[in-house]
Amino acid sequence: MAKRTDLRPIIKLRSTAGTGFTYVTRKNRRNNPDRLIIRKYDPKLQQHVDFREER
Repeated sequence: MAKRTDLRPIIKLRSTAGTGFTYVTRKNRRNNPDRLIIRKYDPKLQQHVDFREER
């Protein structure tokens, strides 16, 4: 079971294009304490857009 204080918590990345598409990944809190913004493929739009970490 993942704990709230885990070093590598599971996070959701939601599309900024408003399609509601999400990716699930893990991140290292020690190296990236801020919210992630990653450019990934959104299959609903069929193009790459920014995905932001939601909590």
